[in-house]
Amino acid sequence: MALHLQIVTPEKKIFSDTVGNVYLPGADGELGILDGHAALVTALRPGELRYEKDGKTVVLAVGSGFAEVTQHKVNILTDMAMGEEQIDESKVQEAMHRAEEQLKSISHDHDAEEVAHLQAVIAKSMAQLHLKRRHHS
Repeated sequence: MALHLQIVTPEKKIFSDTVGNVYLPGADGELGILDGHAALVTALRPGELRYEKDGKTVVLAVGSGFAEVTQHKVNILTDMAMGEEQIDESKVQEAMHRAEEQLKSISHDHDAEEVAHLQAVIAKSMAQLHLKRRHHS
């Protein structure tokens, strides 16, 4: 059998095909998934998702979400998944800077939801920048 990977965001299905293996940023650290893996569901944190297809390693920056693993399938539900070529470094830096500034200016009477949203924007921005910069250095 082969490992089937499907990556879905709220906007569209990003990827669906057979792969050799998958490495994803789980809530408790990086997980490596091979065909025949034990079933599990885990939260995803913003970071790098890698998979092997036709002897090549494909790397995507992903946001928060969930991964469902069965023996022969990995389903990724995430709020962001993009390849290096889709990342505009200057726009990402701007968004991260704005979120950091807003976070600094929030008073203590603001709700935790706004703080969590800004922290998520920063984490996703950092994942994108890490991917873009790692492959250009």
